[in-house]
Amino acid sequence: MTKLPPKTIAAIATLLFAVAAPWILTSYDLNLLGRFLALSLTAMGLVLLWGEGGVLSLGQGVFFGLGGYALAMHLKLNGLGDGELPDFMMWSGVTALPWWWSMFRSGVVSIISVFLLPGLIAAAFAWLMFRRRIGGVYFALITQALALAFATLLISQQGTTGGFNGLTDYHELLGFNLNDDAVTVAIYFITLGFVVGSFFGLRWLLASRFGKLLRASRDGSNRLRFLGYDPAPYKVVAFTIAAVMTGVSGAMFTLHAGVVSPALVGVVPSIEMVIWAAIGGRAYLMGGIVGTLLVNFAKDKISTALPELWLYALGLLFIIAVTALPKGIVGEFDGEPRFKPSKLGDMFARWRAGKAAV
Repeated sequence: MTKLPPKTIAAIATLLFAVAAPWILTSYDLNLLGRFLALSLTAMGLVLLWGEGGVLSLGQGVFFGLGGYALAMHLKLNGLGDGELPDFMMWSGVTALPWWWSMFRSGVVSIISVFLLPGLIAAAFAWLMFRRRIGGVYFALITQALALAFATLLISQQGTTGGFNGLTDYHELLGFNLNDDAVTVAIYFITLGFVVGSFFGLRWLLASRFGKLLRASRDGSNRLRFLGYDPAPYKVVAFTIAAVMTGVSGAMFTLHAGVVSPALVGVVPSIEMVIWAAIGGRAYLMGGIVGTLLVNFAKDKISTALPELWLYALGLLFIIAVTALPKGIVGEFDGEPRFKPSKLGDMFARWRAGKAAV
């Protein structure tokens, strides 16, 4: 009988606990677990983009907000009749529903927008950046500026975005009462399904030829070009997939938390997203999940007991991750990444050997 590796046994046990969580945890803790599992989708996207693709984005909050607001706009319009406006619009003196709000009356359109809106914007932005070979610190700073601009835009447009308070106070989605216990559990399992599906989907993608070329673009873009491959499309695809996952993360978090606001999409939240991946292990998909759960549960406990100490604790965690645990928590237990850097030297040697044979 084949003996399962310890890490496989641990993964199975963790999954079984996650499935049994609605019958084990209190409603409050289950809600927290659902929120943090939703956030782990963002961290796994960063593992793909940053850990495997070598592209550091400090603006993932933009796509988190796009997904969250796309769904929240439908939730605010749900139940309103023709000519009726959301409460915050009436308070701000808006007299007619903006045209770009109208299409979110449809729940199907809103759900599609959660995937499509972040994906299209990310693909267009990434293509403009990577085809000009913009990367490294310049790319990170540009994405950070986008996060700042997006949060500022949301705050400044009080009458149409809810301003600093964001969008909240909604109760129904596709005919289901969001306050019902059964619906809450169903949303939790949908979130868990996204996490498990994304984990195995990304494992398959990274084990494919695409994953090898993505890592090759990280390790040596110029040498990859010399071999006849353009790194830009692979980085664009990785950035787009990460953005879509972050958009879904924002939408599911909105359902669990009951609110989406500029405070969740700006520069600071975008940096925190990177910290989740770094602490868990940016070379490991499981690291994205572990880092997100650890940091956010610590945030909940520490900020509740000692609110003024949380930012210091977060900084300390990041310093420890960078200095003492450079491979992250999962990396210290796993030894080597599941997907090692591509050996471009061997690829180049084989290519030269083939040319010499001709």
